[in-house]
Amino acid sequence: MTFVTVAALLASIACVAAVDARYRLFAWRAPLPAALVLAAGVVFLLAWDAAGILLGIFFREPNAFSTGILLAPHLPLEEPVFLLFLCQLAMVGYTGCLRLLQSRTDRLGAEAQVETDTDTDGDAGVPVRHRTRAARGTGGSR
Repeated sequence: MTFVTVAALLASIACVAAVDARYRLFAWRAPLPAALVLAAGVVFLLAWDAAGILLGIFFREPNAFSTGILLAPHLPLEEPVFLLFLCQLAMVGYTGCLRLLQSRTDRLGAEAQVETDTDTDGDAGVPVRHRTRAARGTGGSR
């Protein structure tokens, strides 16, 4: 009996939680809804596993890396821990992608706004990009 797989999964959960905490992406942003989403995901995937086990699709072979502790026939202790990790990673990844896309959209939107000149040379409010070089004072005289 070895706890290598469980230890690796718990370490991975801790690393994803650290990223989540640093950027306030999922559980650190809204703990109760995040807990409900994680619980729903794990329950759904455990039901999926149970259906696969009953149909003979999923089965467990003994190996040197798992604990050998079974929660049900062919359902090792590592499975719900892995499913928790899978759900957490998916949600942190999803919310992280949303944050990146929103940041990019905000940045591009700010850059796309037309700059206006507010000086008193008579063309105040005219977008800078529509003025001639001479009017902007960048072309000099030719």
